[in-house]
Amino acid sequence: MNFIGSVWDIFWFFFWVFVWVAYLFVLIYIVIDIFRDHSLNGWLKAVWLIFLIFVPFITALVYLIARGKGMAERSAERRPQYVEYSDEELRKISFASPSEEIAKAAALRDQGVISAGEYDALKRKALGEKF
Repeated sequence: MNFIGSVWDIFWFFFWVFVWVAYLFVLIYIVIDIFRDHSLNGWLKAVWLIFLIFVPFITALVYLIARGKGMAERSAERRPQYVEYSDEELRKISFASPSEEIAKAAALRDQGVISAGEYDALKRKALGEKF
């Protein structure tokens, strides 16, 4: 056996290992989706699982073709909803009002904890002004 032949053998080995692992991931994701779907009753879930055990490749293809859109929708429902807030909305839902923040900063300035420049910066920040 020459060097090039052994390199191709290694390449094909890793390729088929990748295909096998990807196929297992698809099967596992289908099983998860079968149990996640509340519109299927128990008997239909059992039928899908039996076919998935005995004829896995064809059943996986049929499932992905027939119920692929529903899989995507159920997966999207499980994803957490991320909401981005603007500066105004964050200011509205923050714990302290701007006047309270300014009062706290003034008290710190009067105690000598912060300088007048730091007080002005905190005041601008509380009022939502840009630096």
